[in-house]
Amino acid sequence: MAEPRPATNEEDDTFELYDLRVEVICPPGARILCGAKEGDYFTLEGEMLYLPPGQGISIYSLASILPLLPAKQRATQPLDWMATDAQVACPDPNCGSRLRIARTRLRAFRRAETTVVGLEGN
Repeated sequence: MAEPRPATNEEDDTFELYDLRVEVICPPGARILCGAKEGDYFTLEGEMLYLPPGQGISIYSLASILPLLPAKQRATQPLDWMATDAQVACPDPNCGSRLRIARTRLRAFRRAETTVVGLEGN
């Protein structure tokens, strides 16, 4: 998979984020209490989250993983745990399901199309 590229000059206002696929893992024989099914998934493209038609996800499972997704979308250093740790346990301690986060592709964005705040900040 390609690594994000640095901006080439000050006129270039693009940045890159990884698209993500978050998939349910249910260990064989594990008791699943959150309604998840093996292979259920959603994708994250930029800021947009997409579920396949007819599929749902527990709001508690979603809440447990949401804070990690923006970090997973960004380039990380090879030794950073965010680069290697990809599974998140169901927030119900009695449920055996996990969510696996995978980077699927790089997507380019233009800063001017994502914010009105200048580089100097607020």
